[in-house]
Amino acid sequence: MFQLFGSLKTLVKPQSCHIDNHIFRLHYRVTTTLLVAFSLMVTAHQFLGDPIDCVTKRDVPATLLDTYCWLHSTYSVEAAWQKEVGVDVPYPGVDNSIQPELSESKRVYHGYYQWVCFALFTQAIAFYLPHYLWKVCEGGLLKNLILGLDKPILKPSAAKEENIALLAEFLSRSRGALHQKLYLCYVICELLNLMNVLTQMMLMDRLLGGEFFNYGWEVLTFRQASPWPLQYSPMVRLFPRVTKCEFYQFGPSASIERFDTRS
Repeated sequence: MFQLFGSLKTLVKPQSCHIDNHIFRLHYRVTTTLLVAFSLMVTAHQFLGDPIDCVTKRDVPATLLDTYCWLHSTYSVEAAWQKEVGVDVPYPGVDNSIQPELSESKRVYHGYYQWVCFALFTQAIAFYLPHYLWKVCEGGLLKNLILGLDKPILKPSAAKEENIALLAEFLSRSRGALHQKLYLCYVICELLNLMNVLTQMMLMDRLLGGEFFNYGWEVLTFRQASPWPLQYSPMVRLFPRVTKCEFYQFGPSASIERFDTRS
């Protein structure tokens, strides 16, 4: 596990020179590091186990069902969310989908599970991109301007006075176009940070089927007034632990056999 996250230490190591503000650093240091770490956790099957396990009583290889259901996505039965767990249904969202009244339009497919690792990694790149653009525009100028004057205690010396004079002279001579260019680049990068956050919120809401904006509030306001089999958390509805999957194959007489599995 340490080897898995060891490559992320370069993103969080302390810097001797800061070329932006604290909010900007939260975007490309904290958020990017967390997103990359979560993406690695999702894809690290050798550390965290299989992403899906299908249950069936038929003579079908478990690995075949796991791969098929993971690639083709699983689903929940919409009508089963309103039924009582332990009496009408075995689990929230899981019901007998062979019934004629449970048509295809009554199913809610969860196709985002296999795309989570790619979505998290793409988000990490998007959060880091404004910092990369600002770093290219700045070109290491601020680090070169320090000239050793960033130390809290400086001894009086001719070198210190000379560095202060050089810094003042440079700032006076480059007060025009250079400062305006850097200011414009920094403002554009800050706007990119804002646009990135808003765009990712809308894309995440679309990926989760329009449940993203209300999800946090529903989880915070959820109160379980009765034991678990009678109520379920909003987290169970958006990220179900048990779903359904259908698998078809030819039977001994060349007829189509349908396997209704739980995943």
